[in-house]
Amino acid sequence: MTIETKKYEYKILDVESLKKSKRLRLCRRISLILFKILLLLLFIVYVIVPIAFKYSYKFQTHIVFLNYVHLPFNANYTHPETYGLPNSRNFYLQTEDDMKLGVWQMLPNDFQEPSNKNDIKTKEEYFEKALGNGQDVIIYMHGNAGSRLTGHRIELYKILRKYFHVIAFDYRSYGDSTNDSPSEDKLVSDSIFMYNWVANRTKGNVYVWGHSLGTSIALHSLSILRKRHLQPKGIVLEAPFNNMREEVSEFPLAKFFRFLPWFESTITQPLVDSGFTFESDRFICRVDSPILILHAEDDNVVPFKLGKKLFEEAKRCRRENQGNVVFYRFEGKHKYSHKNIYKAPDLETALGIFIRGTKKKWSL
Repeated sequence: MTIETKKYEYKILDVESLKKSKRLRLCRRISLILFKILLLLLFIVYVIVPIAFKYSYKFQTHIVFLNYVHLPFNANYTHPETYGLPNSRNFYLQTEDDMKLGVWQMLPNDFQEPSNKNDIKTKEEYFEKALGNGQDVIIYMHGNAGSRLTGHRIELYKILRKYFHVIAFDYRSYGDSTNDSPSEDKLVSDSIFMYNWVANRTKGNVYVWGHSLGTSIALHSLSILRKRHLQPKGIVLEAPFNNMREEVSEFPLAKFFRFLPWFESTITQPLVDSGFTFESDRFICRVDSPILILHAEDDNVVPFKLGKKLFEEAKRCRRENQGNVVFYRFEGKHKYSHKNIYKAPDLETALGIFIRGTKKKWSL
């Protein structure tokens, strides 16, 4: 009888190959997880966020007005002199719908004191009398984010004081004004209130300066005041846009969303439906004042071409007796961008020429 013996061969496992295989499987798992996370993030950014924006009025409000951005953080509204603004005062006004508005009044550098100053007993009375001394007044309407004491605005006030009494205020929901939910109509209402307050107290000419979002608020307000036969001597629009629909589409960050088939239906149209239209290209046709438009070619918030579009529309729709419209371009090489035009050496020259031009007679 033959007995067969099975022979077993033992293979020695390659330890290094095993480790390499484990590392490969781990890398694949990590890559898969990262890929899923990326897909989730893309879904949130490009699907969830647009849908949330479409249906959330509060979300839209936050994006348009940025009124929750409080800069600087340790703001001292009560003492404007701490920001290099002597001969100034802080005070508050109450609107017809019971909103408190924070206001700064800054006397012009060449201020002419009231003749009856010895009869004036309080600082408030002194400044009220000063406003009526016959010198010109300019009302500054700021854009979104920050307040009346944001840095670049303060630097502009210092320039404007060479020509005007300066009135700067915060709309409701900005600065130390009443914290109310903002809307285009509400901010326009605040601006009309401020214009009336100034117009009822000054004996000089009234001018209006708007910046960014404030340019549209200014034009909207003044188009309403026109119906009441109130118009400023001149309007300055710094970094304006033609309407909110195009501003949103052309906003630099929008380039990451414009390719979406649902961009129009979830981003731009909901703003229009919510009343955030800011149609400067319509309002500019309905004001009867000379206008100076200032825009930097390298503006990274409101594209230069939108300011140019507004200018072209103004030339098309305005009659000659509504006042001249002048467009002043600041070359991109100077790097003034969206809020640093105050640094331009030629700003005062352009402003001086404009002011003198507004005082020449033009027929109505």
